[in-house]
Amino acid sequence: MKPALVALAVGVTILSPYRSVAADPKPASKTTVEINNQVKQTLPFSDKKDFEEAQRGLIAEQDTVTIKNEQGDIVWDLEAYKQYIDVTKAAPDTVNPSLWRNAQLNMMNGLFEVTEGIYQVRGYDLSNITFIQGDTGWIVFDPLISQETAKAALDFINEQLGERPVVAVVYSHSHIDHFGGVRGIVDEEDVKSGKVKIIASHGFTEHAVSENVIAGNAMGRRAIYMYGALLPRNQYGGVNGGLGQTTSTGLATLIKPTDTIEKTGDERTIDGVKMVFQYTPGTEAPTEINTWFPDKKALWMAENTTNTMHNILTLRGAQVRDALKWASYLQQTIEMWGDQVQVKFQSHHWPKWGNQDIVDYFKTQRDMYKYTHDQTVRLMNQGYIGSEISEMIHFPDEIENSWSSRGYYGTLRHNSRAVYQRYMGWYDGNPSDLNNLPPESAAKKYVEYMGGEKAAIEKAKADFETGHYRWVAEVLKHVVFANPESQQGKQLLADTYEQLGYQAESGPWRSVYLQGAYELRNGTPSAGGTNTASPDIIKNMPPEMLFDYLAVRILPEKAAGKAFAINLNFTDLDEKYTLYLEHSVLNHTRKQTDDPDVSLTLTKGILDEVQLGNVTLEKAIADGDIDLSGDKEVFKDFVGMLDSFNFWFNIVTP
Repeated sequence: MKPALVALAVGVTILSPYRSVAADPKPASKTTVEINNQVKQTLPFSDKKDFEEAQRGLIAEQDTVTIKNEQGDIVWDLEAYKQYIDVTKAAPDTVNPSLWRNAQLNMMNGLFEVTEGIYQVRGYDLSNITFIQGDTGWIVFDPLISQETAKAALDFINEQLGERPVVAVVYSHSHIDHFGGVRGIVDEEDVKSGKVKIIASHGFTEHAVSENVIAGNAMGRRAIYMYGALLPRNQYGGVNGGLGQTTSTGLATLIKPTDTIEKTGDERTIDGVKMVFQYTPGTEAPTEINTWFPDKKALWMAENTTNTMHNILTLRGAQVRDALKWASYLQQTIEMWGDQVQVKFQSHHWPKWGNQDIVDYFKTQRDMYKYTHDQTVRLMNQGYIGSEISEMIHFPDEIENSWSSRGYYGTLRHNSRAVYQRYMGWYDGNPSDLNNLPPESAAKKYVEYMGGEKAAIEKAKADFETGHYRWVAEVLKHVVFANPESQQGKQLLADTYEQLGYQAESGPWRSVYLQGAYELRNGTPSAGGTNTASPDIIKNMPPEMLFDYLAVRILPEKAAGKAFAINLNFTDLDEKYTLYLEHSVLNHTRKQTDDPDVSLTLTKGILDEVQLGNVTLEKAIADGDIDLSGDKEVFKDFVGMLDSFNFWFNIVTP
């Protein structure tokens, strides 16, 4: 259990600075220009209401929004986007005009008044931070990703409106961009003393910590693609993340909630502000709450509605969300407050005002998810598979032409596949796909059948020139996996991904394609990565979660034929466990054995310090912080059979 062996994998906070990436962009092709120009003709760009609402209530904005940590490293830099994204500029040929419009709207930053007593600071992270004015202080909703950005936002509002203490924090849900900055605005001692309340929904801490633990390494690597962390900030690179510009890179923190919302209708009055909660588990997050402010006729929608189509399955990887349940909770929202609401606001994008506009918006958002679900299932029951359904399904005009349901984050194509996956899984029913060859083996046979690498590339070049980029990407994927040394194949595939990125309306799709192009041209990165184990995440991880993580790291070839029992006694938790290894499987139980091979007595705090790398296992034993008794070789053997994960595994090459 040395630090390198038990480092965990949680969250998607990007550490790698995009400035280190050398770009080698190509211009937009004739086909890409034509496709992007067609978008201008198709969508209602003359509708400027979003721009009016995104600017409504502006109190102040800072000239420069560049935020640094204590070491002087930049963790958030809106200025990099300001250099080329401006509300007065038309979309360049290399950016889908609809995505460009979304980026322009998300660049409208500063301190805004939503309605009397409700304020937002927008443009300081991927998410918004919201301040509700109580009798004596601020009630803060969703304190961003990083403590540095949250502190900067609190300092800004206090500077503009007068300093007030934070008396409560509400975490709307369990994703890191909605709680990570909490230590930038409150002190944990004030929480422990009761001066500051922290409110969240049932199961928050478990889900906040666990979502990316087991598969965290793979999710973190794919998050590099999804959020465009390494892309240059210009018209050839990162433009927008869909929900906001991008993610901040400061320290993500967590303080446990002190008050839990258990059900819809739960009420709280904090510092004179009455709040009524709607509990919406299994929607955009495993646990999530909307909040109604009856005295203000204002409705906080967390991330259950934003001004885009959201993900049913995020491209970085996660469990598939339930589109049907999501729609049903939006119907409940309409039924509960649709006749009263005058302003709705949320943790991303800008608010909306006016009862009828809000209700119409809710209905469109509801039907966007329900249509995706219903029509995918209808086509699925006719025998179509996910890839076919994604090609066949189209929204009706009322949804298609609504800016709030455009695919800046999720897309109808990949969301329909997610619905199919939720019901049917990975197998499409065709016997040829039941035990098909893995990519590298299949690629070699594909290229052989195509007449060899040279012939395949020549045909791909011709299709590239005519703009058949999706097919070229399919063909050249096989060329590169059959021969990863093929420079011609990799360069042409990079050019292909680049054009697909330029055409993408979805911010994550653009990032995925352009990051793929970058890695084909420059190789897989080897430094940086994601902050997958912040101290607060580790400290809030229960022992059972650690044991489950250790179990997925067992190397079967090293564990084969071995069997032993390890007792773990946590003195500060008054909890005891036994780890059993047999059949190359690690199991854990609280029913402790009386006859272990080795026993460790320690505190959870010491285990946290070992995981964080602050103390070595050997030093902890030598100092008496860990009491180890029994056969020490068994424990040494156990440590030796734990696999370690390489963050920078290949994606676009084998």
